[in-house]
Amino acid sequence: MSQDVLGGPEVLHEVEVERPDPGPSQLLVRVHAAGLNPTDWKHRAEGMFLGNPPFVLGWDVSGVVEAIGTGVTLFKPGDEVFGMLPYPHGVGSHADYVTGPTRAFARKPSRVDHVQAGAVPLAALTAWQALVDTADVRAGQRVLIHAAAGGVGHLAVQIAKARGAHVIGTASAGKHEFLRGLGADELVDYREVDFGAAVSDVDVVLDTIGSDDYRARSLGVLRRGGLLVSILPMGRAELSAAAERAGKRAEVLLVEADHAGMSAVADLVEEGKLRAEIAGTFPLTEAAKAHEQGETGHVTGKLVLEVQ
Repeated sequence: MSQDVLGGPEVLHEVEVERPDPGPSQLLVRVHAAGLNPTDWKHRAEGMFLGNPPFVLGWDVSGVVEAIGTGVTLFKPGDEVFGMLPYPHGVGSHADYVTGPTRAFARKPSRVDHVQAGAVPLAALTAWQALVDTADVRAGQRVLIHAAAGGVGHLAVQIAKARGAHVIGTASAGKHEFLRGLGADELVDYREVDFGAAVSDVDVVLDTIGSDDYRARSLGVLRRGGLLVSILPMGRAELSAAAERAGKRAEVLLVEADHAGMSAVADLVEEGKLRAEIAGTFPLTEAAKAHEQGETGHVTGKLVLEVQ
């Protein structure tokens, strides 16, 4: 599913190209399912890191290894794999076939199908790299997750719980029961309650919103020395300075392809500690409809394109 110009969902269209060949240290994967993430429609509309089209969107992928390049030892043709193509320039999973670095992938957990597996990588890796690699969340810590029912948020809730944390989430009231089912300990209806007044003494905040107001209030609920991790790549210098003035810390994270992280995520999925909530599935030919639904901003969990 390609685009030649920036714009709304209507710019997406089918195009037929030759099947790619895997280069050294690459896999050719026959795509079965590919998740959608907010970065897909942002790139479709604005170009962001990719600049101007033409390009094929998509970073999430679950499928079957079709061929391997020179030097590959981890996988063989026929293996089921899932992963996140290197963000941002490794894009292209919204297609029948895609190539990517071997170590961007892990073995697909056997307990889930390709739709489940295809929904996980980018969002789960973002949560893992924020909460584990960056914040080193430990048992007993208080963790606040914004937009806890969203794509990254609902997976972050589960990862934080798997680490033994006390999890607080912001979400509209209608999503509280869903989040309690994922293990959230406290929930704040952001439409009715100021989380800045309702929450305190937090060790880690995961910011998935990125607004100046949310960041300022999030710094306010952190204990001294606490850490705010934002996954929105803007205002890093200003955020760090504000955190330092308050005796706290802040980091801005951009997700990276990561074999070790994907393997850790796969283990959680295999153990039944991590699952993606599927908000809807669409055939690849209806990618524009999936983008339209995603852009409403009210999706609980993940949207997935079924390719094979």
